[in-house]
Amino acid sequence: MRDDEVRPDAAAEQLADAGRMRLLSHDLRAAVSDIIGGLRLIDQDGLDSGMRLQLERVRASGETLARLLEEGLSIMLGEEDLPAAQSANLQMARFLYDVEMRWSGRASEKGLTFRLTRCKDVPEVLTLDRIALERVLANTLSNAMKHADSGTVALDVYMSPEGSIMIAVTDEGPGFSADALTRLFEYQGRPEGTTKPGQGLGMHISKHMASRLGGTISVENLPRRGARVTLELPTGCWAVAEPDRVVELPDLSRTKVLIAEDNATNQTIIGNMLTKMGAEFEIAEDGIEALHWLEREDFDLALIDIEMPRLNGIEVIRELRGNNRMHSHMPIIAITAYVLRANRDAIYAAGANAILAKPLAGIESFGLAIANVLDPRAAGIEEDDPAQIATQEFDRECFDRLIDIAGPAAAAELLMRLHTDLRRTERGLVAGLAEGNADAIRADTHVLIALAGAVGAARLQTLAQTLNAAAHRRNLGDMPAIGAEALEQLDRLIHFIAQEQTRRDDAG
Repeated sequence: MRDDEVRPDAAAEQLADAGRMRLLSHDLRAAVSDIIGGLRLIDQDGLDSGMRLQLERVRASGETLARLLEEGLSIMLGEEDLPAAQSANLQMARFLYDVEMRWSGRASEKGLTFRLTRCKDVPEVLTLDRIALERVLANTLSNAMKHADSGTVALDVYMSPEGSIMIAVTDEGPGFSADALTRLFEYQGRPEGTTKPGQGLGMHISKHMASRLGGTISVENLPRRGARVTLELPTGCWAVAEPDRVVELPDLSRTKVLIAEDNATNQTIIGNMLTKMGAEFEIAEDGIEALHWLEREDFDLALIDIEMPRLNGIEVIRELRGNNRMHSHMPIIAITAYVLRANRDAIYAAGANAILAKPLAGIESFGLAIANVLDPRAAGIEEDDPAQIATQEFDRECFDRLIDIAGPAAAAELLMRLHTDLRRTERGLVAGLAEGNADAIRADTHVLIALAGAVGAARLQTLAQTLNAAAHRRNLGDMPAIGAEALEQLDRLIHFIAQEQTRRDDAG
């Protein structure tokens, strides 16, 4: 046996370990979700200010733990998607409030004062890598509080004259020795029996995270006493984001919702939020009970947990989408603590309209998700206009660029050929799916991948790629559900192209 070969028993053991790790990752996520959800259920009205402050500190730390756990598990399972996952809108006031809640308690325990300032010219909302920023601050603040015996640990956020965001952590400790400064960011471990700062893992992590942010980190001793660690984020590695729009909670007073969720805490959290929006709801504790509810009564919306006993959420969604009965077109929001890339794709392929990750962020985002799936007209889409719906599912700018490249003279011919090719592909895919012909499905989706990509139909392209890969592996199990959605998306695109042809003919 070659060195690069794996024994069959070893391969089976690796697969078993991977399976156990995935199960453990789900349980870890669910446990953290329960903790944060439980904190949100505590009625703070009867608590004194000290207890409320402690609860805020635990909440802030718990939410940070949830984000770190998500990234760590994604890396361990080999499904991290860092470029897409890092950048996110960060509301500075809320972010710094959470930082203060987390670290003021640590400072107080050691007899230190924690002071946080933010200059007015720092943008309200930034787009950057929140996890990396939290890790830089966690390590620099921890290091400062560890080695300062008295005085103040300060966190100052301000803009440099050149337009960089500067985040400085200052302490009144002994500062760094000359030897420590030369090896500050090298991970060598702290020499046994000494208290010299700067030689541990923390500063090494801080430098790595600063690079991930696109910035730099520097250290200096102050003239009298103490040290300052400064993170500089130049323009180009962050962007000014539009502030989150004020979300008006939807009126659900005429809406009946099925909550399919086996966890009692999550049932209470979701139920409370739905009650505030006026909804009527019923609760199913597993997938089988969810289907029974849907057989007995009418619902306007289903909130379905993916990990449920007896019948999981994906199986429930597939059953609903494939039965052509009353609830086959009902809006479905999947709720899951297991949100790795492959799982998101499987959930959407099964037929979910949206996905919410546990722990739920809050009633505003929850209400917005419900509003979006219940009323497409809120986004300016008329229910009886397939062309408008289609434009929401592909990049219109990409399509317009394609037409511009063709030019006025050739645009009509391009649209005609595109329409013909899409119709031919649709007929072939319908036949291939009906017959379970993997070779035919593979050939037609190969063409569809190129056509969808040309016009910017990202969702259709993804579905075609999924079908193509399944056909290549001769794995026909998931094809009916995925194929049904692909054909629906393809039909909308064909309708849109036909209307574009008519519009241009009329204009000509």
